Amino acid sequence: MAEQEKQQPHHADDADLGPNTLTDSPPGQGSQEASTGAGMGAAAGAVAGAAPDTLTRFVAFLIDAVAVALIGFVPIIGGLAGIAYVLFRDGLDIEFMQRRSLGKKLMKLTVVRTDGLPMDPMTSARRNWPLVFGSLAQLLVYIPVIGWILIPFVVIAGAVLVIIEIVRILTNPDGRRIGDDYAGTKVVTAAE
Repeated sequence: MAEQEKQQPHHADDADLGPNTLTDSPPGQGSQEASTGAGMGAAAGAVAGAAPDTLTRFVAFLIDAVAVALIGFVPIIGGLAGIAYVLFRDGLDIEFMQRRSLGKKLMKLTVVRTDGLPMDPMTSARRNWPLVFGSLAQLLVYIPVIGWILIPFVVIAGAVLVIIEIVRILTNPDGRRIGDDYAGTKVVTAAE
């Protein structure tokens, strides 16, 4: 028992995480990731990983912002593709991305679900909607009069949401933001 406790780091929010399905399951059983090999593989071990420092998360965010800006230069569909990337980036089952954004991959971070299941596109969208709310103004441009009137309100509301998210990252001990609470996720250092 003492040996197992040495292997399992304890955090203040372990009650949030629930059982670690890879270590707390009966022999021969495990989480969906463990039994099928789906998902990140290493992410399952990262569920108990440490919350990353704010600078690492900021650099990962900047890398993703540059990627979105580059995508945005594609005529006609660039803006929508950028929004889609931000929404679904943490749940795409692409081999080299391992269900995380480009920035998180390069900075060795990952997003994990607190229920132990692998990230999926819908969980990613629930997590990231506050970050793209203001970007919906791009779509309002195409709705005459009413859309144009709503643009400043949507942009301001989006900016307020992003500020709240930043404050949450800086003040929450685990760096969980509103999107993380809503989706049941958290960012941890990846076990690579």
